[in-house]
Amino acid sequence: MSHDERNPPAQGTYWYDPRKVGVSSAMDVLRAVRRFRVADAAMRQRAQAEMRINETDLMAIRHLIACERQHRTASPKDLSEFLNISSAATAKLLSRLSASGHIRREVNPNDGRSQRLFATRSSHDEMRQALSGTHDQLMQVALKLTADQQVAVVHFLDAMSAIAIMPRPDTEPQSSRRRNEGS
Repeated sequence: MSHDERNPPAQGTYWYDPRKVGVSSAMDVLRAVRRFRVADAAMRQRAQAEMRINETDLMAIRHLIACERQHRTASPKDLSEFLNISSAATAKLLSRLSASGHIRREVNPNDGRSQRLFATRSSHDEMRQALSGTHDQLMQVALKLTADQQVAVVHFLDAMSAIAIMPRPDTEPQSSRRRNEGS
């Protein structure tokens, strides 16, 4: 929804008209999502600091733990795809995490060549120690929701996630567009 020069949006509303029915409360929801994202990032930063790792390392370890919980074996290729990084960057990441004792690599017994990746017991323990108190409190908040509210929250967050990862139809960066328009 856009505004023209004679009717600019109210301050702090971006391009949405808060006078339209439902827009103001929808904006409150989006602001709450933003506040949660900031808080979640702070929680991850605390975990990274406690574990002495960076964000990509944390994401890799969490992915390996999730794979283990789902009884799936993770490979370097799987990790590259999950993290959206090159195979060279993955090799460097795996070397760093192996050297720090956060992961272990095993030769895949099925082919004798490829690797299987696992988070070490100490990584599981460090992750649990870094996040368990916060996760326990988050679980208590979720348990206070009714079953219908839980379903609504899951549906809402899944829909938001799907939109957030969807590629934009016009993916050319604005800086490129400006250069091209000036030519």
